[in-house]
Parts: sequence; C-alpha cells; structure tokens
Amino acid sequence: MSGILEGKRILITGVLTESSIAFHTAKLAQEQGAEIILTAFPRPTLTERIARKLPKPTKVIELDVTNDEHLGRLADLVGEELGGLDGVVHSIGFAPQDALGGNFLNAPFESVATAMHVSAYSLKSLTMACLPLMQNGGSVVGLTFDAQFAWPQYDWMGPAKAALEATSRYMARDLGKQNIRCNLVSAGPIGSMAAKSIPGFSELASVWDSRSPLEWDLKDPEPAGRGIVALLSDWFPKTTGEIVHVDGGLHAIGA
Repeated sequence: MSGILEGKRILITGVLTESSIAFHTAKLAQEQGAEIILTAFPRPTLTERIARKLPKPTKVIELDVTNDEHLGRLADLVGEELGGLDGVVHSIGFAPQDALGGNFLNAPFESVATAMHVSAYSLKSLTMACLPLMQNGGSVVGLTFDAQFAWPQYDWMGPAKAALEATSRYMARDLGKQNIRCNLVSAGPIGSMAAKSIPGFSELASVWDSRSPLEWDLKDPEPAGRGIVALLSDWFPKTTGEIVHVDGGLHAIGA
C-alpha cells in the first residue's frame, strides 16, 4: 500500500535536531513516499549530520530566508534535484534574546523587526521563491504557536506568530487561483532547540500539565509532524487558510 505522499516532492526547512518537529515531518514524509529536500541556516553541516538519520539520503541546501541572493537561487537548486515541488514546509522562527523572556516592554524595534522578518515575512518570501516549481499547485504548511493568547516569556514571538497566521490567510487568498493551499499547524510546546532558546520556556510549557485535555508529551514531536504531513497530502484538497491545532486540545479550554 502506497503512502499518502507517494510521488510528492517536498521542501522542508528547520531540521536542526532529532527532537525538532521538522525532523519528524521529514522522516514521516519519506515514509509516506515523498522525495524531500532540506534547507538549513546558519549551519548546513549540522543539518547534513542530522539528515543521515532519516530513512533515505537527502540533499541539504543553505538558505537564509532574509537573504535575497539565497532566495533567488533556490528554485534553480531545488529544480536540479527534484524537478519541481508539490509542497513546502515552513518551520522557521527566531527572535533576539532581548525580545523574549519578559522583556516585551523594553525590546528595541530592531529586535522586533528581526523577529517579524524571520518568523512571519519569510513565509511569503520562501513560498514566492518556490512558486516557479509549483506549476501544478501544491501545499504550503507552516508552524505556529497559538497567537490568540499572550504566553509567559514568549513576548515578541507572540506578535510575530500572529503576523505569520495573518500572512498565511492572505497567501491562501492570493494563491488559491493557482491551486496552492496555505495552512498552519499550531503545535503544543516541544523541547526542541528553538524552545530551549526561550528564557523561562519551562514556565510556558507547564500550562499543558494542568490544562491539556489529552496528555501532552514535550518529548514527542511526531503528532505535529503527522499533522503537517496530512496537510501536505491530497486528503485536504479544499482546505486552505486554516490553522489546525495539534496541542492536546488546550486551545479549546478556558481557565
């Protein structure tokens, strides 16, 4: 029996460690029949090392999503390897330390601008860089952390994720005519490298211990990876502009 991504060609960003949602997305995508290619920044050699743990070999391309030169060459590099694309996974987020950890009111605009550029605007710039390879439509899936609420310690990454969520809706509006779907997975907290860079992350994550209807495991990125793979597949052919929560149901619970 073939997998749900059989014959699909997928570009995946953000594979840094085995504990990352992006790594598990890449693993599941290969297991479900996809050909994949990875991008990495700032240390492609780290991603190449982690990629060896995937079921099949895959190429890694250096990509700084704030670098126009990198974006401009992306379609050619990916095209040489895969010929085209059916899906793109945006698993990229960054804010300088002075924009996190309880410093919301004092963070300088330069740090906020960096967070917005890397974490939100890059969904648009990455997708547009890949657009020439998506002639037959496809699926763009990004990762968010529920921006409806103000979270402990998350600070300017919260508004950055809100901007990401709005960006995805506008992209869904404008790319639908090309049969390209744009959706997000809102995942619960995972003890990844990105999470560990957030001061006070344990305080944020502890909310799940008391409020999540389904037991949540900080060490298990696979449920979020499964959500991404499902949205990359043809099983959601008319779903776009959506945010699918893979958070144990916490988003539905009040105090």
